[in-house]
Amino acid sequence: MSDLSSPPTASPPLRVTVDLNRCQAYAQCCYAAPEHFALHGREALFYDPAPSASARLAIERARVSCPVQAIRVEEPR
Repeated sequence: MSDLSSPPTASPPLRVTVDLNRCQAYAQCCYAAPEHFALHGREALFYDPAPSASARLAIERARVSCPVQAIRVEEPR
């Protein structure tokens, strides 16, 4: 029997990594998921390395929009 009084456990965050050696600052990820990726200056990419699982759609949209495939998304362990 499950305990209905306890709150549901939240999904752990995703793990996002960007290969900054591969990234060419095309900023397509910034357009696809601006709340998780931002370009500062011409080449400094800032990103959220642990977005919530609920952000998966936006993160995946950013991943597939990267023309050099520099973004990797993994399930947490």
